[in-house]
Formats: sequence, C-alpha cells, structure tokens
Amino acid sequence: MPEKHYRRAAVQDITGLSRSTIYALMDRGEFPRPVKLSARIVAWPESRIDAWLAKRTKAET
Repeated sequence: MPEKHYRRAAVQDITGLSRSTIYALMDRGEFPRPVKLSARIVAWPESRIDAWLAKRTKAET
C-alpha cells in the first residue's frame, strides 16, 4: 500500500506551525523536507511527519 502524503496546508494543520515557520525549520535542518510528487507538486510523507512529531513530543517530556 502506498504511503500517504500531506500537502503543506495539511502539514500546517497537523503540526500547528505556520508556513513561514515550517520553511524556517527546514532551512535549519529541524523539519523534514517534502518530496517531489510531480513537476509542480511537493508533499511530505506521513512517516516523516509522524517521526518529527514523535521526536518533538519526546523532547518536550
């Protein structure tokens, strides 16, 4: 079964981060980069977002 991918708006909803924060964190290497699905479409694999959320939750405890 293919992995689910999230577009930017969905990533914002899931993480609670703004667009600018997502891109700032990516620039610092603190947030996963999206993958290219086509010439004009990028999205984040669900596994990368889940791993980032788990890491963030672990760091907060």
